[in-house]
Amino acid sequence: MNDIQNELNVLDEINKGATMGVDSIKEIKPKVLDRNFLETLDIEEDKYQRISERVNDIYQKFSDKDPHTPNKMEKTMTSMEIEMKTMKDDTTSKLAELLVKGTNMGIIEGRRLLNHNPNISQEIHDLLEEFVKMQEDSVETLKKYL
Repeated sequence: MNDIQNELNVLDEINKGATMGVDSIKEIKPKVLDRNFLETLDIEEDKYQRISERVNDIYQKFSDKDPHTPNKMEKTMTSMEIEMKTMKDDTTSKLAELLVKGTNMGIIEGRRLLNHNPNISQEIHDLLEEFVKMQEDSVETLKKYL
């Protein structure tokens, strides 16, 4: 795989993670009754959105296409999973737990991308590092609601 394609693949994965974060938060927000938790989710959603915007800016340097986002099946699965797991329990604690679990998956994927792509540009490396750190901070923030 050439370097540009590898850079685009890493950007695609960052964008998928950020988009999944936004989508999951949007799916959960209508179930939230706790005003503080809702404000926290608004802040977290904004952070994911800003990462996605930065991915788009960098992506345009390499391609005239848009970065990949989760496909319809992935979005549907996420939505169904949230619905099923909150059917009997939609407390703030349960909603925070679902977000922590999803965010942890994003952290794992981000660390894997960092470890397996040592030759990506500094700009993309820094964005990926920032995204992983942002998710780690999000987990710490969400733990308060468990």
